[in-house]
Amino acid sequence: MPTSGGATPPGHWFEALADHLGAAYLRYSFTKGTVQEVDALCRLTGLTGGRVLDVGCGPGRHSLEFARRGFEVVGVDISATFVDLARQAASAAGFENCRFARGDARRLLSIEDVEPDSFDLVVSLCQGAFGLTGGPLDVGDQSSVCELDEPIMSSMAAACRSTGRVVVSAFSAYFQIRHTDPSRPNAGAPEGAPQETFDAASGVNHERTTIMDETGRSRPAELWTTCYTPRELRLLARAVGLQPLALHGVTPGRYGSGEPSIDCPEFLLIARPNR
Repeated sequence: MPTSGGATPPGHWFEALADHLGAAYLRYSFTKGTVQEVDALCRLTGLTGGRVLDVGCGPGRHSLEFARRGFEVVGVDISATFVDLARQAASAAGFENCRFARGDARRLLSIEDVEPDSFDLVVSLCQGAFGLTGGPLDVGDQSSVCELDEPIMSSMAAACRSTGRVVVSAFSAYFQIRHTDPSRPNAGAPEGAPQETFDAASGVNHERTTIMDETGRSRPAELWTTCYTPRELRLLARAVGLQPLALHGVTPGRYGSGEPSIDCPEFLLIARPNR
């Protein structure tokens, strides 16, 4: 299915999950801290206005909160279902400063409304895009795993103004190892719990679980999330032309300036283009 400005490879594993979840995605607890997270992002970056690019925007919760504060926002997601939900929410709220486009974050600059050197803040939060490329190249071939987070961060850097900020959140490899036995799925987990395995070679956590739509209809699902150490995030940022400014240990809904630790489920990287 073509995007509005570039081709999206068919069959990305996340699309089927989003199609089934629909608006039920917003029932998950990790989506409930949007206002706090945007408060913290504005404080940590010092931005009070300008243009925001939300990469992997999902149903648009961060985009809509930025728009509510007067920012001009472009949200991008690979899921047509999520983009439609975001557009409906923006229309219902009367936000004319918020636009959404479907597209692949690995080809960010080919998407309509995404231009180089034109955003004051470029974000990818809650594994909306950054961190989700470690799954199968095609849903029909789960033996093939791609590792393409670098193109996402590189294109985010290219879209950001030289005076702007790039912010990504990423799952912590330390936290994942601490809570998952890499040798077998969920050692000691209660019956019926999601089954997880962590691949030490790739840093990818593979979860087998069940998801439900708004009507309560369930289906099995698999998720692949790439996990990082603080050092890896800083090295990746530098490799794509970003200067790391800060790296914090955070929990969804409780963003702040905490030091990274093995007990933080996520890391929040703040960087600027090095140009």
